[in-house]
Amino acid sequence: MNEKDKDQLLDEKEERCENKAEEKENGHKHEDHKKKKKKDDASVELEKELGEKDAKIKSLEEKLLYLGADFENFKKIKTKEKQDTLKYANEVIIKELLPVIDHLEMALKHAESTEDYKSIHEGVKITLNEFLRVLEKAGARPIEAVGQKFDPNFHEALYQEEHEDKEPDTVVSEFQKGYLLNERLIRPSRVGVSKKPEIQ
Repeated sequence: MNEKDKDQLLDEKEERCENKAEEKENGHKHEDHKKKKKKDDASVELEKELGEKDAKIKSLEEKLLYLGADFENFKKIKTKEKQDTLKYANEVIIKELLPVIDHLEMALKHAESTEDYKSIHEGVKITLNEFLRVLEKAGARPIEAVGQKFDPNFHEALYQEEHEDKEPDTVVSEFQKGYLLNERLIRPSRVGVSKKPEIQ
């Protein structure tokens, strides 16, 4: 092999090595380009997801604000309703009592112009029955006391009286009627109670 052939072979070998190195470099560049593209795509996707999440958070915050405002309005309405209910709670019973007051006023006028006390007594009795009817309608009723066994849950004893013909602790007199409102005590009956006579 002459010198010229050797040089040619060396040149070819060098060229092949250079080509291989170039190919390798190009391959690396291509690989780097692919990696960069992948990174860019992932970044874009992430930004898109973050944008969607931000929009969702903003939407939820707005809904929360609206709900808070709605709840505040609801509380104000309920407070006003409660105040109105308390303010006018007695309206029905007062309307029921107005005719009773009318009858008492008429009885007083009648009493000024007559000496017929029996009719005045009758008028007052009718008015009292009207009062009791109104109370009953409202859920209130008088406690039956006289003749009943003394019960500290419903009766308040003012004094004791000796009675031979009555069982001890029997209500024998009533000074003030007691009342229940829907079966709950609102005022006890003030009563006198029997006791056994003392043996002398």
